[in-house]
Amino acid sequence: MTRILGIDPGSRVTGYGVVETTPRGVRYVASGCIRVQAEDFPSRLKQIFDGVSEIISLYQPGQMAIEQVFMHKNADSALKLGQARGAAICATLNRDLPVFEYAARQVKQAVVGKGNADKLQVQHMVKVLLSIQGDLQIDASDALAIGLCHHHYQQTALRLQKAVS
Repeated sequence: MTRILGIDPGSRVTGYGVVETTPRGVRYVASGCIRVQAEDFPSRLKQIFDGVSEIISLYQPGQMAIEQVFMHKNADSALKLGQARGAAICATLNRDLPVFEYAARQVKQAVVGKGNADKLQVQHMVKVLLSIQGDLQIDASDALAIGLCHHHYQQTALRLQKAVS
């Protein structure tokens, strides 16, 4: 069994989700959000680093999957997102865990079946796939979706490896 930490990076709210692979598939372990309180940006990055480090200590994942940065209209936002992403990656590498990266479109395709799905569709499918009852924060559901995407890609790679052998 492998635990996967999914991270949906953000400079104010970073979602996290932990799933565990089992012989029967994948199961929900935990999820939530790291909400940074600091006003200055370097302190926000430290809070993200510390938050991800704490989650790793608590849940002991074996791998981390994170969403890649995509460039939209605002370059400043993309740069801040990239730095928040870097803080989460550094916290993970500091614990010697492998990091896997996925584009938002890949995550949506793996979880919903279409690469242009909206956040509510992703949230709904995450709840269905992981049998989660009740509310689930959008940032946490995005992080769980990243973890599910990684699980899907790993399983596909294993099947391909077996087919070639």
